[in-house]
Amino acid sequence: MRVWASERGVVRVEWPEEKPPLPAGKRCRQYSPPQAGESVERGVNWAEVALHEIEEYLEGRRRVFTVPVDDAGLSSFARGVSRGCRRVDYGQTISYGELAARVGQPGAARAVGQVMAHNRVPLIVPCHRVVAAGGLGGFGGGLEMKRRLLELEAQA
Repeated sequence: MRVWASERGVVRVEWPEEKPPLPAGKRCRQYSPPQAGESVERGVNWAEVALHEIEEYLEGRRRVFTVPVDDAGLSSFARGVSRGCRRVDYGQTISYGELAARVGQPGAARAVGQVMAHNRVPLIVPCHRVVAAGGLGGFGGGLEMKRRLLELEAQA
């Protein structure tokens, strides 16, 4: 995986080119260009923290990500949906409609789906836990990866 971070937190997580499977213990790659005026050291630190937490998650040793997310540039709606998604517990799923209601926007299931489809920090913002009312729905890492992540969490 590749991770970008700023002084404020993780900006982006990218799936490896060899999408599923990502074997447990596989070393992730990291690239964290600093933003204008930011210290390189802090940005790299958040990327390193994120990589470490992602590896622990994939090995089944982490249930909660503590690394901050830099959500600058997101609309207030997208920010609220992303933060609401981070509150969905490990091993649980929620529908797009339920998440919309939870963030105070009942009836906005499709808009929530769009926010999840454009999630820049998968796993840390666990969009794989958000499912369609009639099935899995979509996932940027592919449906097979979504199934694997949900199975990983169900085993714990």
